[in-house]
This record gives sequence, structure tokens and C-alpha cells, in this order.
Amino acid sequence: MAMAVTMEVGNDGVAVISISNPPLNIINAAMLAALKEKFGEATRRRDVKAIVLTGKGGRFSGGFDINAFQNPSSDTSDRTIGSIDLVLNTIEDCKKPVVAAIEGLALGGGLELAMGCHARIAAPKTQLGLPELTLGVIPGLGGTQSLPRLVGVSKAIEMMLFSKPIMSEEGKLLGLIDEIATSEELVRVSRLHALEISDGCKPWVRSLHRTDKIGSLSEAQQLLRTAREQAKRTAPNMPQHLACLDAVEEGLLHGGYKGLLKEAAVSKELVQSNTTKALTHLFFAQRATAKVPNITDVGLKPNHVKKVGIIGGGIMGSGIATSLMLSNITVFLKEINSEYLLKGMKTVEGGYYIDTLSNIQSLVARGKVTQDKARKALSMLEGVSDYSEFKEMDMVIEAVIEDIPLKQEIFSELEKVCSSCCILATNTSSIDLNVIGEKTKSQDRIIGAHFFSPAHIMPLLEIIRTEKTSPQVILDLLTVGKIMKKVPIVVLNCTGFAVNRSFFPYMQVPHLLVHLGVDLFRIDRAIRNFGFPLGPFQLQDLGGFRLGKASGKEYENAFPDRTFRSPLTELLLKNGRNGKSNGKGFYVHEKGSKPKPDPSVLPIIDESRKLMNIMPGGK
Repeated sequence: MAMAVTMEVGNDGVAVISISNPPLNIINAAMLAALKEKFGEATRRRDVKAIVLTGKGGRFSGGFDINAFQNPSSDTSDRTIGSIDLVLNTIEDCKKPVVAAIEGLALGGGLELAMGCHARIAAPKTQLGLPELTLGVIPGLGGTQSLPRLVGVSKAIEMMLFSKPIMSEEGKLLGLIDEIATSEELVRVSRLHALEISDGCKPWVRSLHRTDKIGSLSEAQQLLRTAREQAKRTAPNMPQHLACLDAVEEGLLHGGYKGLLKEAAVSKELVQSNTTKALTHLFFAQRATAKVPNITDVGLKPNHVKKVGIIGGGIMGSGIATSLMLSNITVFLKEINSEYLLKGMKTVEGGYYIDTLSNIQSLVARGKVTQDKARKALSMLEGVSDYSEFKEMDMVIEAVIEDIPLKQEIFSELEKVCSSCCILATNTSSIDLNVIGEKTKSQDRIIGAHFFSPAHIMPLLEIIRTEKTSPQVILDLLTVGKIMKKVPIVVLNCTGFAVNRSFFPYMQVPHLLVHLGVDLFRIDRAIRNFGFPLGPFQLQDLGGFRLGKASGKEYENAFPDRTFRSPLTELLLKNGRNGKSNGKGFYVHEKGSKPKPDPSVLPIIDESRKLMNIMPGGK
């Protein structure tokens, strides 16, 4: 069905205006103009007493067309002036009552249109939210003004700043939704509600005129102050958070109309910003990862992966296990002896000192996982100390240290014990897959599954294919990645693949700077201030120095003329430091507290500087 805005007038005198732009009824400038035209017609017609606004295909609207943000033009200008013209003048100030009949979802501009109506009837489990800030913009069709007046300032700030949607049931409790009706009854109930407003039996409520939910101005301003402090702390380089709060405050201080003017001006400015361009690019790029030429477009059907063996229960192996178990996939965790196996199992379950993030208990404590889901996940873990169970695995992921002979030995063993259709995956971060699999005859099912630490939190999954990896194996791992709620990117095989190949120079330069006399903690601070969550040295602590040393050798061999050979990692290991895993690195890592710079590392750095001797005049 093509994009359209239609109107049907019933014998009851209700005009039903429907938005149709499958699959999500996305709004663009042409649709805003068509809506205005239909509302104008309904207002003029004498046989129309009231209006119902709804969406076709079981969805109200998924919001404004994000494509417009990639090339800011008149479309995005129409979005900003649309808030006053369509939402205020056409819908909210309409001479006939307007009721929104909402089903499926009303997000972004879709919810803003609904909030401009005089009442909202929703089907059960309808999603409602204003997620614009994730794209670097703010609600631009009146949302910064309507939402605080309908749900209160505190809830509105939470929904907008965290892009946190709610369901229609919660919306009813908050006052955002007037009635809940089944999908079958939705339009009929909405028509009746609209007629009851027209007859004076139900209140005719203009959102922008409401003040009952706002509370005292001093309380509202305190909420805004707290939200600003939080935004500066958690999103220091994101202008849209503070801009959104400014628009809300303008409306609270000077009225809804002034607030709309502020919202429109700020929206127009933000659409042109680098932040919006970058976040919009990210939005589309993440979705593009699901489409891989000659893999996802050739009619292949993914095989169902139910059982996964993981070799290695360290920080990475236990993190991958956690993520799989939470995705309802049974995990068999193998370690070389019972001591390491117990340690790996406890890391997954919780209650062990290793990486507090890398266990299910911490996810429950942080409210990320319910107790029921945790219990179910834990029932899907089994520890083994040999390969006897591996003959029934659908996939095996090797997550041991970066040691080529060890990995080759493991893959030779797996080829013997696993079924011929079992996927053989390695979590190597940089070693050429052809080298890992050169002693096997199963190169068609060898693939890289490179997770990032902590594996159950970080969303990226780098899938590495060789020239021999079969399309079916790639599709199956892509599917597992999606089930795990990862963003899977398929890349070709080479030293460092895509992520670490681009990461390699980023980690080289801080070491060069340190040997030229720059304070390492200053480098980390500069990178954090730039917007990264961690500086390069704290990140090296997280990965561990043994991993850094092993992958460093790979780069030295692959790019000898581009490698800065620093003795620092070797010296740190000799000093008994291995980063976060043993609590000592560039930082001191103690359970329950943030990493602290460790001044006792400075003499080791001085020793490394003397060995390198690259400071001009020793300064």
C-alpha cells in the first residue's frame, strides 16, 4: 500500500482520518501537509461533528522519517514549524473534538500527534515514547510541552532523556491515555468518546492548556536542575539533552506557546549538528549490518543453535557463556581442570572476585535481569572437563589465550570429537583464521566470533569469514548474534580483522607519548573528556597485559615498519601486574570501588623510558 492520508465520514458524524505508510506509518513533510488538508476538510464539513485520528495496519505511527536527518533540508524545517502549525493550530485548536485511536506503537512524532488530540484511546500493550534524543534531536512536534503537562515533569524528563518508552497500561495510570480498548473495539470506542466530547458529556482537554500535572514551579525547576547535572555527567558531549530541558523549562516559565517556539528553534539548530549526523549514521549503519551480500539474500534458512560449547572460562569465556544463557541457549563450559572450571562457573553465576560485571548476580543487582530470568539462565549452564559432551554441540566457541599452537591443537581435537555440521568458532581478537585452522580439514566451518569484554554487556560481535567459510555457517552465527541482541558485523580475515586493525594505531600512540614523557593518567583523562568511557591505559588494564603482549606480537609480525615496540607491557608483567584480572595494572582495582591511578607504576614507566631513550635530551 502506498503512502496516504485518508478520511472516511460515518453516519454518526465522525470523520476517521487514517495515516498509512507501511510498515510503521512513518511521518514526513508530505504527510504533515496531507494531515493538515484532511483536518481542514473535516473542520469545514457540516456533517462532521468529531474527528478520530488513527493509523492503518495495526500501528499508529513510528514517528518522523529519520532519513530526513541525514540530509537536513526543507523536510526537517517542516518538522520544526509543524509543531506550531499542525499540532497546535490544526489539531489542538481544532473547532471539533479530536480523539487519537492508538494501536501497536506511537513513538516520536507519532506520540506527539496523539498528544495534540483532545483524548487518547489505546489498545493493550501499545508502546508509547519519545526516543528522539538517541538521534541527537529533541521532540519537534510539541512533545517537550505536551508530555510534562500530561504525565508530570519528572516522568516526562525520564521518558525523554533516557528515550524510555512505556506501555499503554502505564500510560493509563499516568493520565497519558484516557481509555484502553481492544484492537477490535478501538475505533468504535474512540468514535463514541469523540461524540461524547462533542455533546459535552466528556471533557474537552487541550494538552498545552493543562497545568494540573506540573506541580509547583520551584519543584519543577529543581527536577530540571537535577536532570541537567545528570546529563552533564553522563552525556557531556551530547547537546540535545540540555537543549531538551531548556525547551521544557521555557514552557513551564512562559507558557506552552513560548515553549513551542523554543522547541522549534532548538530543533532546527540540532538537526544541522554533527551529533545528529553521527547518531543518524550509526542508526542506519547498525541496521545495515543485518544485510550481508550473498549470505542473507540468497534464500538460505538459518539452522537452530540450541547447544554451544565454550572452551575457556576466563573473563571472556564466562562473559560469552552469560550472554548465551540469557538468550536461552544451553552452554557447556570446558576448562583444563576442576579448579579453573569452578572459577569459570562462579564467574558466570556471581559471588567470585573476578570481574564483578561478568556474572548474572550483578546483572540482577543492577536491575538488568529479573530473578526468574536469572534462575532460568543458570539452569542452562553445565561445566565439563573433557570433550565427551561436545559431539552433540551445534557450535563450539574457543576463548583461550592468544597462543597459536594451543588454538591449533584445540581445533584439531574439535574436528575429531564434534559432528560434521558443528560450527567451529574462535574468539581470537587478531590471529589469522587460516593459521588457526591450518591443521584441520574443516576450514569451511571455521569462523571468527570476536566478542568484546565484558561480552555479556558490549553489543558488538565481529564475525570473521575466510575464503573457505561456508555461507550457511556465516548466516547461522549472524542469527545467533541477533538472538544474543548483539550488533554483528561480518568482516574478512586478516591480522586484527576490522576492529583491532583500526584500534592498533590508537593503542600505539599513547605508548609513544608516554615514552616521550607524557603522564599516562593525563592521556586517559583527555580521552575520557573527549567522550570515550575509558582511556587507553585503563582499557589495557581491562583486557589484561598478557593479551596485549600476545596480540602485540601479531602486529609486529604483520606490520613491522608501523609498530612502536615498547618494553612497557613486558616490564609490567615481570612486576606481577596483569591489569584488572589480578587487581594491579596502571590502576589499582579493588572490588566494589572505581579503579584508582597507581603511583607505584611510575618507576616501571621510568625504567621503560630509559630503555627506549627516545626523549630529546632526556626531557
